[in-house]
Formats: sequence, C-alpha cells, structure tokens
Amino acid sequence: MTENQSGTEKVKIVIPAEVAKIMSKWGGHSVRLAAARGALPMSGHNLVTVLFVFYHGENQELRDESLSTLETLPAQILLAALSQVELHPSIIDLIVRLRYRDSVVMQVAMTHRMIGIKSLLFLAENSSGDVLDMLSHNDEILRKTDVLRTAIINNAHADKVMKQRLGWTEPVAEPEPVVVPPPDSAEADDEEDASVEEEFEEEGLSKYQELQEMDVADKIKMALTGDKEWRSLLIRESNKQVNTAVLKNPRISEGEVVTVAKNRSSNEELIRIILLNRDWVKLYDMKKALVAHPRTPLQTAVRFMTFLSEKDIKELAKSREVGQAIVNNARRMLITRKR
Repeated sequence: MTENQSGTEKVKIVIPAEVAKIMSKWGGHSVRLAAARGALPMSGHNLVTVLFVFYHGENQELRDESLSTLETLPAQILLAALSQVELHPSIIDLIVRLRYRDSVVMQVAMTHRMIGIKSLLFLAENSSGDVLDMLSHNDEILRKTDVLRTAIINNAHADKVMKQRLGWTEPVAEPEPVVVPPPDSAEADDEEDASVEEEFEEEGLSKYQELQEMDVADKIKMALTGDKEWRSLLIRESNKQVNTAVLKNPRISEGEVVTVAKNRSSNEELIRIILLNRDWVKLYDMKKALVAHPRTPLQTAVRFMTFLSEKDIKELAKSREVGQAIVNNARRMLITRKR
C-alpha cells in the first residue's frame, strides 16, 4: 500500500507486486522513467497505477512524463484499467480530468461504480458533445445529486432541448407597458382578433412540455408521424420502442439518420436498423460515421473502412475516439496503400 498526496488529501492505494517492483530501487531511475513513458510491458491496470503514483510523486521529470503518457495513452489501455471493479476513485478522477473529451473512455468511466461525485461534477461542468449528451441522458447518475443537473444546465455546451429535459424553463421577459390611443371601431376589431390569437398561443404547450404528458404509445405514434422537431426530441428517448420508431418515420431525412449514426450514445438497436437499410449505408458520410461508432460490429466497421478516403483513414489512425482495433487497421491500410 502507498500514500499519494492529492491537493491536501492523502490517497491510500493498494500497489500490485509488479508496480511495487518498479516503484522500488530496482533498475534505478532509468527503469522508472521508462515506466512513466509507458515503455515497459505491463497490464493496463498496472500501467495506469504506476502513472498515477508518479504523477502525484515528488520527481518532476516523472510527473511530466506520466502526465504526457496519460494524455496520449490508447483508449484500450485506459478501458482495461477501468474494467477493474475496485479501481480507486482518485485514479478514475485523474482519467476523467485528463481525458474528458474522449467519449469512448468517458462512457465507461462515468458509469464505473467507484466514480466520485467530484468527477461527475467536473464532467457536467466541462464536457461537451457526445460526453455531455451521455451524461445528461443517464438518469441513474443524475439521481445522485441535483447539483449535476444544475451544472449541466449551466454548461455553455448544453443546448435548449437538453436543458429543458433536465427541468430548465426559458425565462420570459416582461413586456414594457405601451400606451395605446383609443382605437376606432375597425382597429378595435383587429385588436380583439390579436388578443384572441395571443391567448391561444399562451395556452398552447411547447412540444417538449407535451412530450412530458405523453405515454409510451403516444410517443411511438408521434415518432412515426411527427415533424423534424418531434423526431429530434424523440430520438433522445431512452425507451428503445420510441427512439427506433423515429427511424421508421417516412419523413426522416438521410441527414438526420447520419446524425444518429454520428452520435456515439446511439444504442445498438438504432445502429442495427441503420445497417439494415441499404440506401442509408450507401452514403459515404454514413459509412464514415458507422466506422467510428462504438456499437458498430467490428467486422462491419472494418469492411466500411475500405470505402473511406486516405484522408479519413489517416484521421482514424491518429484518433483517440475509436477502438484500438480500428486504429490498428487504419495504420495497416496506410502501410498497404504506400506499397
């Protein structure tokens, strides 16, 4: 067991034998430096533990190297560490703060049983895109404390739909009083009509408010027939009967479906339905989105990669947003194309 200083808080961590050997004088500074650079063969869990200990240690060179390694470490190694059920919350917190833009890693980190509220609060305040979307849709996490909802609502990257789903209501500015001269009879009729129209609009509910009053059957019906605004709301529903019905709406555009494929929080059933539609998967942007999606079967993703441009393959080869298998295949494809 070892203690590491984190701010003013001491953290006690159980050190595996393999890690303890590196932490000892065995091999000297050169061995510890190689470990800090991720150059020694060891399991993902042990490597991340070593980097955590060095990052909080007193040796500045080891701290800098560990920080650099953690920032660039392949997602698969971090996922291996996060697969440890009893991973210390402080290690998870460090991963969150350094890799909060990595949706693949954050999807696992935010649902880890050992993650602390301060880590979730950091994500609520600082994340964006797919990571913020996943967090805002996870009711189990949001039930931990209302502070998380407030933090997401105050996040500059949260859109209006997301904030409304979390209970935010748009403030209504009070109109300034206007002095109107007495109207003639024709003007009075017009004013009466305008008043009736305004009354009607005030009584009407926003689509988001209507959605809160619907049961599952009504939501499915609206998903199958509703306009684009309804579709954008209902595709976010956690109920698979509802969100998959959106893809069966005859009015849905190819661009909307591509957006669903680009959203890394889209569930397996949505991706399965997209893959079954030959017209959709013919689209280049669709293939590109599906290659990067974590729920696309690996064999299918690899097949779609053969259709991608060299520019997009290069981006995949450097990406930290996709699995290591996709990165490795992209690198192999680039080597093959150079021959």
